[in-house]
Amino acid sequence: MNHSASAKTRNPEPPALSLSTAGTANRGAGEATLDRAIERSRRFLLALQNEDGYWIDELEANATITAELVFLMHFTGRVDLEKQQKCARYLLRQQRADGSWALFHGGAGNVSTTVEAYMALKIAGESPDRPEMARAREFILANGGIKKARIFTKIFLAMFGQISWKWLPAMPVEFVLLPNWFFVNIYEMSSWSRGVIVPLLIVYAHQPVHRLEEGRGVRELFTENDRDLSIPYAGKGLSWRNFFIFLDGVIKVIGKSPWKPLRRRAMKKAERWVLDHQEEQGDWAGIQPAMFNAVLALHYLGYPKDHPAPAKGFEAIDRFIIDKGDHLVMQSCISPLWDTAIACNALMDSGLPADHPALVESSQWIFSKQVVKPGDWKIKNPHTEPGGWAFEFFNECYPDTDDTAEILMALHRIENKDTRFKLKEFQRALTWLLSMQSKNGGWGAFDQDNDLEILNKIPFADHGAMLDPPTVDVTGRILWLLGILGYKKDHPQVQRAIAFVKRNQEADGSWYGRWGVNYIYGTFLALTGLRSIGEAMDRDFVRKAVDWLEAHQNEDGGWGETCDSYEDPGLRGTGASTASQTAWAILGLLAAGQAEGEPVRRGVEYLIAQQNEAGTWWEDQFTGTGFPVHFFIKYHMYQHYFPLMALARYRTAIWDGSVEPRKKCGPL
Repeated sequence: MNHSASAKTRNPEPPALSLSTAGTANRGAGEATLDRAIERSRRFLLALQNEDGYWIDELEANATITAELVFLMHFTGRVDLEKQQKCARYLLRQQRADGSWALFHGGAGNVSTTVEAYMALKIAGESPDRPEMARAREFILANGGIKKARIFTKIFLAMFGQISWKWLPAMPVEFVLLPNWFFVNIYEMSSWSRGVIVPLLIVYAHQPVHRLEEGRGVRELFTENDRDLSIPYAGKGLSWRNFFIFLDGVIKVIGKSPWKPLRRRAMKKAERWVLDHQEEQGDWAGIQPAMFNAVLALHYLGYPKDHPAPAKGFEAIDRFIIDKGDHLVMQSCISPLWDTAIACNALMDSGLPADHPALVESSQWIFSKQVVKPGDWKIKNPHTEPGGWAFEFFNECYPDTDDTAEILMALHRIENKDTRFKLKEFQRALTWLLSMQSKNGGWGAFDQDNDLEILNKIPFADHGAMLDPPTVDVTGRILWLLGILGYKKDHPQVQRAIAFVKRNQEADGSWYGRWGVNYIYGTFLALTGLRSIGEAMDRDFVRKAVDWLEAHQNEDGGWGETCDSYEDPGLRGTGASTASQTAWAILGLLAAGQAEGEPVRRGVEYLIAQQNEAGTWWEDQFTGTGFPVHFFIKYHMYQHYFPLMALARYRTAIWDGSVEPRKKCGPL
């Protein structure tokens, strides 16, 4: 898939400027500077729009996503030598100086990521004698070796015959037979875990071993320490982890019996589930791991290459690939609906008329992607009709509340001539969104009450992301929407949501960000949602959040936060300044009524100074979150639309005296 290339032009010497409002002359000069920055950003963003009306750019992740494309080609006998070579070039470009591959830009080397990248390069024919390969080996061996690799990396090692399947946690396919009312079942797992694990159960039942050519294995990565790769108990005594490790051993003993009375039935049910969850266009769950595992499951079930299900599956996988000429990158996911909705809101914040053709065209495209068929969410919410939106082009099984809220904000503001149709479908989506509130008052992304904590203790859940519990960032965005729509604080669902947000504030005044890095993101959305719904911004808990944001502003005027803050909360709010995180901090402070404050002015000056010649911003850092601690994303669109939104809302607040965006647009 060809995406618009991000503008990477940097301004080496930012112009000196001041947005001080101390005098009329300064105010005039500052306003002109701000207006020019907004206009340039708006022009850039409009130029990125696809001819069909949507916005999209690369979703960058770590090297494993591309390395696993090499694995998939070999497992399924679909090796494209040119594609494989381009994957290898990409992997070599991403390697760090110490020989490792990291989970995010600037992060420390990661053993699992490095093992997968090394193995993909070796399979692709790279010599182990290359300096890059030698450095990778040294890093792996110096940092715990194969024993420290994650479970999913070990699954790939087993599939290539590098370790025995006996070292992997038990994953009996019979798990799919547990009824929905049972304490533990597949619908108590997060949507992404479900989409990945159900087909993986089929693969596990086959325990395939793909023999590599001589010299393509990775035995050189193993040490004496790796003779025993079993999962160790967590000390002595009772704990859920130790219980599940014990249970894993029991299941493995039972599994050695040739008598498996439920195996055939379970395999059929899992196969049916995989086929039923494939989109008409070939996708599964809109994410790379689910798509890879699904085509692998069908392959091991004996489906021929030309069967429509795997054939369409590989077409969908190809759509996630960005070919950059001499190398290619596999994306973990794509985000057209998310990017389009936020781009529309940023453009309208900047003053673009609500009936501008670009916005109208976007709204028509968005309406064409509305989910109108039941998905997995229906298991816990059986009495509501579908009506939300997903993140990707094709993912009707898994619409999400975060996207739906952002989209409804945009659709509410865009002037569409077909008002009757708009109102009907808008209400349908809003009804669905409100119905997805969990019992504790918050919203998760894809499911209600998806918070059975013990699932994160099972042995193959070492990524700690088996659940989709309600979060403050998603709930804050929904409160933001409800305030725009005129909902009041005394509405029962709003009251519960506000209580959820307040209850989850950290002791230092910040809020955790589940889907963006990290406390800056969560704090921005909590404050914005509370302001929108009518919460008083002079309350002590708001002041505490303001103090936290102001205390974490960098000397250059920007804000930044490292992905490491998920693992070490002591790092919250700290890191090199980025355009997107600076924008979030500004938006949070604006919501708290701090437009006239020095920190906001300095943040705005930082953004204007960092704007490049193309009219946008560039950041290397990953500011999106897939799984906290374990998987991060760089949304290439974040650096384009969030700074525009912050600058525009600052202009409205400081010079128009209102929190609402301007009604008229500057020159185009």
